[in-house]
Amino acid sequence: IAIGRARWSFESCQGVSDPDVLRALEIGAFCNSARLLGGEQDKEKIRWLGDPTEGALLVAAVQAGLLPRAEEPQTLHELPFDSERRAMSIVLRLPEEGLRMYTKGAAETVLEFCNSEWAAGQRQPLEPGRIEEIRETEGRMAAEGLRVLAVAFKELRGDEPDAFQEKRLTFVGLAGLNDPPRPEVRAAVLKARQAGIRTVMITGDHPATARAIARELHMCREEDEAVSGAELDKLTDEELAGRVEAIAVYSRVTAHHKLRVVRAWKARGQIVAMTGDGVNDAAAVKIADVGIAMGVSGTDVTRGASDIVLTDDNFASIVAAVEQGRTVLENIQKFLHFQLAGNVGGVLVMFIAALAGLPPPLTAIHLLWINLILDGLPALALGLEPPEMDVMTRPPRPPREPVIAWELGTRILRHGALIGLVVMTGFLLTLAEGGSTLHAQTIAFALLAFTRIAFSFCCRSQRRTMPVLGILSNPHLAGALALSGALQCVVLGATWARAAFGVSVLPLAEWLLVLALALVPVTLIELNKVRSAGQAPGHVGIVPRESRKSANG
Repeated sequence: IAIGRARWSFESCQGVSDPDVLRALEIGAFCNSARLLGGEQDKEKIRWLGDPTEGALLVAAVQAGLLPRAEEPQTLHELPFDSERRAMSIVLRLPEEGLRMYTKGAAETVLEFCNSEWAAGQRQPLEPGRIEEIRETEGRMAAEGLRVLAVAFKELRGDEPDAFQEKRLTFVGLAGLNDPPRPEVRAAVLKARQAGIRTVMITGDHPATARAIARELHMCREEDEAVSGAELDKLTDEELAGRVEAIAVYSRVTAHHKLRVVRAWKARGQIVAMTGDGVNDAAAVKIADVGIAMGVSGTDVTRGASDIVLTDDNFASIVAAVEQGRTVLENIQKFLHFQLAGNVGGVLVMFIAALAGLPPPLTAIHLLWINLILDGLPALALGLEPPEMDVMTRPPRPPREPVIAWELGTRILRHGALIGLVVMTGFLLTLAEGGSTLHAQTIAFALLAFTRIAFSFCCRSQRRTMPVLGILSNPHLAGALALSGALQCVVLGATWARAAFGVSVLPLAEWLLVLALALVPVTLIELNKVRSAGQAPGHVGIVPRESRKSANG
């Protein structure tokens, strides 16, 4: 708290005795929309309902012994805070002191209301030179990352015509509130940047406060700009859209400014996510592509306008949700890759045999068994694949890109053709060596089943090989493949099952042939990953992507 030309720093306000400091704390406590829920003196146990900044002022007043009072003052009039005026005033009838107006808000606003200063228990004229001193003090406090509020008051007489107007106030001091970001936020901002997500700060705080916090969180790079609401007013919408990608910090902004910033980003063709908690954030949250409201401190209006409500008010939760969303999408693509490539292989085998006038390599019960039983468990397990290590270092997908894009679609066709070629090779080899149609169908059935089981390993990642991922890093898939392989062995080995599925006995040599051919697709696909990534086996590699326009939030 800065009073007069002195400054006090408090971790706790217990034991404060300076009357001027107590006056500043009293103004902050009574000119306040928050409400105490408990009057315990232990700082950790004091609870309040409302804005955290106002709650901090209440805690300070409780610790200084100003609250709770035996008799609560009567509220006669209130001028609530709004983002345009950036100040709040309240007129109270105090039991002993009489009528008073208490005001708090942005220093530049409150100083305009004041014509005197409170120092050492007396009023003094507020000279222009002294105003400059106060502003310099505010700038130094803001540069330390403090949220700075000015507090003022005036004593009223009931017959004053402008008693309830914010005029002729007495400036008391500046209150600097330290609201340090959560430890995990800095890491979340850096993680978002690696993921191609640009984080921009839009705040009503002092420009120096905003820049200090942005630098602390690594939101603001050397080449980035910082502008105030007054500077925004001088820019046309076209000029703002042209500069918006270079601006990282917006300070002293109103609800209208927030709307303009969101629209400027959207005019650049970007996907915009807007977070907010107050009523003045609701309009910008509403027009953003993704509106995110704070569930704890957010107002009902903002929560109603949003698409997502954070139950913990934590920015890191947004980044975690992005990571989870990317993982879910990739797992859906892995599921589709596995299922569709296997089906393409089965369809090709049947289609080629029909064109060549050969007997069908597979019967209906073979295809149903593979599609409904064997493939189901591995496909579900691929949906539980853990996030890949580089999932948050890739650029965002274009918003209109389909789930099965061209690259994935061609990969499905190539891999399906490879599976079909292996199954057809085993079928034709058996017929060429004089085997019966029943025996050739058994070979084809066994090959399609085991090839698809082994192929599921390839679908775990487009870039990383099995040794890099680790066979047991997805225990669900390992268990599913073990169960699917065991079921297929029962079908091919048990007498009653062979009769039901119409298959013959496979000697050991043919079992070895089936297993060798089943590993051909997975081996070729894994070697191609190594070649494409330019990596040695066993090392992590990322396939370079073509640069494309990212969808920034």
